[in-house]
Amino acid sequence: MTLRRPPHPPGISGTPIGERFAVVDPATGEAFEDAPDQRPDDLDAVVRGAQEAWRGWRADSTVRTSALLAAADAVEAAGPDLAPLLTREQGKPLAESYAEVDRTAARLRHFAGLTPETRLITDGRPVRGEIRWRPLGPVAAIVPWNFPLQLASAKFAPALAAGNTVVLKPSPFTPLATRLLASVISSVLPEDVLTVVTGHEPLGARLASHPGIRHVTFTGSAATGRAVARGAADSLARITLELGGNDAAILLEDTDVERIADRLFWAAFRNCGQVCMAVKRVYAPAALYSDVVEALARHAKSVVVGPGLDPGTQLGPVNNAPQLARIEDRTAQALADGARAVAGGHRLDRPGYFYAPTILADVPPDSPVVTEEQFGPVLPVLPYEHLDDAVEAANSTGFGLGGSVWGTDLDRAEAVADRLECGTAWVNHHAELSLAQPFAGIKDSGVGVAGGQWGLYGNLRPFVVHRPLEA
Repeated sequence: MTLRRPPHPPGISGTPIGERFAVVDPATGEAFEDAPDQRPDDLDAVVRGAQEAWRGWRADSTVRTSALLAAADAVEAAGPDLAPLLTREQGKPLAESYAEVDRTAARLRHFAGLTPETRLITDGRPVRGEIRWRPLGPVAAIVPWNFPLQLASAKFAPALAAGNTVVLKPSPFTPLATRLLASVISSVLPEDVLTVVTGHEPLGARLASHPGIRHVTFTGSAATGRAVARGAADSLARITLELGGNDAAILLEDTDVERIADRLFWAAFRNCGQVCMAVKRVYAPAALYSDVVEALARHAKSVVVGPGLDPGTQLGPVNNAPQLARIEDRTAQALADGARAVAGGHRLDRPGYFYAPTILADVPPDSPVVTEEQFGPVLPVLPYEHLDDAVEAANSTGFGLGGSVWGTDLDRAEAVADRLECGTAWVNHHAELSLAQPFAGIKDSGVGVAGGQWGLYGNLRPFVVHRPLEA
């Protein structure tokens, strides 16, 4: 398979030849391509271009709608180029990369169809007050490596639909498919409406704090999110932060373990567990504990792990060496503290960043693999005697992104789900989102709201016009 170097124009900010960095294939651990390593000083020209493009882009919503629909068509047509490149740099199975491309196109279409609602103020005064909506200006979108295209579109699709321009920075672990995506989309957009910059820190920090940026939207760790917020505060830019999660799944006593085991397993292990809203800990009633551990371990041992480009692969590698080291450290610490690896528990003996799908039993509840976000193919399963204890444990971490409750009595399961301290709770499934719904976390999981009309209005400001009823 031949992978083409993503072109520079349009939508790609230029960089002098020679200032580039290697991009590694996580299935081999070897570099296979390179990308521009842009300097923070380069951002001045990029943001200035976004500011100039904003004047025309914000002017006509009909033109924007047509352009975004054309962009969606262009993304779908480019799937055979985008998906293999995404798998090569990110590691996920090729079918999942195609699904990510499709989701990117669908999000463009979804937001192209949304229009902010003008509202009248009726308060009894002889004045006609009208709330209209105005775009903010250039938006900085900073995206992680687990879903480079999907999370990028979750930021730029509503921002562009609202009339803003976007400067997009992908992770240096996954810059290539994003650069190609921007080139595809920008071929049907005016110049500098969507621009990609790539490189290592402090490029992202400089973008978040740039005085020409009016909204910073970021997905990543809580520590980096705090730094982004501090940087954006210098220019009083709006922030939207999605900072990960440590989602708990609570199984009730009436759970049909065999019926839900496959769904529960993939809710934890899809994309090699590198999903912000994946199940990251399971709480099972003591009476079902052995059955739950055994069922999940059986799935973990049967999964086909391999390079994402291999047709039979179900689970690819961990994306990068630092994350693999973190997973190894968290698992080793849990095992040293008395946990049992019922499946996996070790790195696979092959090139690349492969880790065996791991189910941990008898894990101390204060182990970092339970209290922190492991973000990999490792799942601790913990028993409980009383449901109140399980709910308290689920709510005990600093995160609050998502959670789920599983059982055959749906009314009871929903009542328990209502007690979870998180932004989204599911019953008998997990990590499934509609493009029309809001997506937000609480506590250390973030600030602001994405998704649906909330994502659109997050990229707009109210503009109020008053006029008397009589001259």
